[in-house]
Amino acid sequence: MAGRKRFVLVDSLGLLLALLVRPADVQDRDGGRWLVESVRGRFPRLREVVADSGFSRRFIDWVRDRFRWAVTTPATAGPGFRVHPRRWVVERTIAWVKGLRRMRVRYDRLLAVREAVATLAAAVARFRILHHDAL
Repeated sequence: MAGRKRFVLVDSLGLLLALLVRPADVQDRDGGRWLVESVRGRFPRLREVVADSGFSRRFIDWVRDRFRWAVTTPATAGPGFRVHPRRWVVERTIAWVKGLRRMRVRYDRLLAVREAVATLAAAVARFRILHHDAL
């Protein structure tokens, strides 16, 4: 498997709620569906999903119809090029996860192992931030 895609769901602070690792040839809408289905019922206060512009209109309509959640993308924000103002939260979480050496070098062949290691890396990164004086 040459490449991988990570689909992440984070809260407004950047805490990792769910992570899905799939081969790079998976469409964004399909990975998004799998990710959203995996958290169904686990976060009852979840009301809005902010998605990247790579997610298709079919994905947006599917989330709205199936879960009754609001979906915001840069494409729905108006005409012209726009970056969603909260995108940095997800990017920062990914940077924290990639900050650990184990995540920079791809040792794992199984996607499930990669997901587990990435979830652990997110927990370690958050622990380091919250308890920086304890280390």
